[in-house]
Amino acid sequence: MQEAAISFQDVSMKRGEQQVLKQISGQFPQGKITTLVGPSGAGKSTLLKLCNGLLSPDEGSITILGNPLENWEPVELRTRVSMALQSAPMISGTVEENLTLPYALQGAEVDVDKMRRIIKEVGLDVDYLQRDSKDLSGGQRQKVSIARTLLMEPDILLLDEITSALDRASRQEVEELIQHIHKTFGTTIIWITHNLEQAGRIGHYTWVLMDGELVEQGESSLLEDPQNDRVRQFVRGDEA
Repeated sequence: MQEAAISFQDVSMKRGEQQVLKQISGQFPQGKITTLVGPSGAGKSTLLKLCNGLLSPDEGSITILGNPLENWEPVELRTRVSMALQSAPMISGTVEENLTLPYALQGAEVDVDKMRRIIKEVGLDVDYLQRDSKDLSGGQRQKVSIARTLLMEPDILLLDEITSALDRASRQEVEELIQHIHKTFGTTIIWITHNLEQAGRIGHYTWVLMDGELVEQGESSLLEDPQNDRVRQFVRGDEA
């Protein structure tokens, strides 16, 4: 296994009386793409939010880029570990205003040349910077959302179902973009997807969560021949 970008050790978490995560232990390898799969309600999104401090565990420990979660200052952590969501949320205004929002919230100036370079890096022309965000297609919104995270030069990129609402062509474009980012910048990527074929194709490693438990982890080829009976049923489509 590669050096860990994020490590979980016996991590558990409740919401009210519900046990959302149960004794999770594992590592997300540095510089690799790890896909997270499992049925709805398995705890995938909760686990992802633990990776940048949006949530804190009730039990266990999390180490991020060599430092315990509790030692991180929240703004610095979310700069180093950025997240893109399925909804690709945008504020009213231009693409440029959306890209500079994280800087504006910190009272900082954005490097305009860098912003133009990044918008081209995600496959959009520079003139998109002056477009109104409400006029973007789903695929374009997702590219802008990813560009916004890249501007902060994160070490780790968290992706939560970012292609699930896209048509096939847009999904392929975003997949190719993520692979390009990984290859170009060496970014560690943790990607929740409900698409098992995508998980196996894009991921170097895969975690399978079910009922809050990490029931299987390893190279993404595990999805072709799972060792765990429940995972085998899930992959066959017997367990939703």
